[in-house]
Amino acid sequence: MGLSKVICVGAGPSGLLLALLLAKNGINVELFDADKAVSEQPRAAHYAPPAVAELRRAGVYDDVASAGYMPRDFTWRKPDGTPVASMYFDVITPEEDRMVVLPLNHLCKILYSHLEAQPSAKVQWNHKVVDIGQDGDKAWVMVETPEGHQKHEADYIIGCDGANSQVRRSLFGDLNYPGETLNAQIIATNVYYDFPKYGYSDTNYFIHPTNWHMVAKITNDGLYRVSYAEVAGLSNEEYLERQPRRYQELLPGSPKPGEYKIVNISPYKMQQRCAPSFRVGRFILAADAAHLCNPFGGLGLTGGIADVGSLFDCLHGIHKGLASDSILDKYADIRRKIWEEVINPSSRENFKRLHDQDADTAGQNDPLFQLCHKAETDKNLARELCLGLNILRHDFTQYYDKPAG
Repeated sequence: MGLSKVICVGAGPSGLLLALLLAKNGINVELFDADKAVSEQPRAAHYAPPAVAELRRAGVYDDVASAGYMPRDFTWRKPDGTPVASMYFDVITPEEDRMVVLPLNHLCKILYSHLEAQPSAKVQWNHKVVDIGQDGDKAWVMVETPEGHQKHEADYIIGCDGANSQVRRSLFGDLNYPGETLNAQIIATNVYYDFPKYGYSDTNYFIHPTNWHMVAKITNDGLYRVSYAEVAGLSNEEYLERQPRRYQELLPGSPKPGEYKIVNISPYKMQQRCAPSFRVGRFILAADAAHLCNPFGGLGLTGGIADVGSLFDCLHGIHKGLASDSILDKYADIRRKIWEEVINPSSRENFKRLHDQDADTAGQNDPLFQLCHKAETDKNLARELCLGLNILRHDFTQYYDKPAG
């Protein structure tokens, strides 16, 4: 007998995508979110090949590609803008799941519009999970709603509710999210400014011990994400007050207020954390609820979407009678191992690359930059670099107990 219902907690990209994949494959799914609508925060924007593959499988790729754009390149630079090394993405085709860029709030709106069309899916806004429990047959959540508290049951409950996941907190305790807060303060801004005038690539990383920063185009109409280093320990108000000065120090042309238009600004700390386990009985964690990393390299967003694809394979196999419940243990073990062996060390190295080397000698000394230089005349190597994050994918259908058919 198939699954009667799956509950997803959190209507961010991972929750919406998982709910859509489940609903389109005949599984009843209910999605709870504490907010009143899809979040308008742009947040991340870059979807590497493993994420694009899942967007394609969910049937939303065409809408995402139409609304977003495919970056041609990204470049590491010295503080004065001189290129150190570059990667070029036009060596792979869209059919090969070439990277797509679209702010996360736009992606979530696309996912939600597709989910609304699924009769087996139900999205419940203003529904905040406050307690959880389970027995041998079912799991349940207690939800705080405008109409009062409600109890909802399902075969499995998936925590896709982000870094402050209530599902994870209820399973392991409020303070039990092993890892560390990096000793670095970052200010993320979304801004309209004429970077192409200064010869910028689609994505640019600037190497400097204290003035490291990133400038990346995130929309077709010229909106850029600028994330820059700041001194630690100040208040949000002090960071906002310092922003014009930092722009003048970091951006080409030393622009003053009035010469650019900021549409979002948010100070935040960077985290490297991983839950003790991604499964406790009928509760499963995915994406930021399960693991966190710094944003450099896009491993957090793409890794989270790769979690969703893996978890869908497992739940779909159980629903179709092709896999036993134990496949979820494999999900928990393998996805956690991918974080430990790939996401955590790679994201740390990406961040270290920006602030812990001499920009003048990095082109000759950094192994990745050496590969980038070789790839300029070696198309196969260039393709390998662009498709490197496919290591985040894992085919869980290989663990099905019996063949489909």
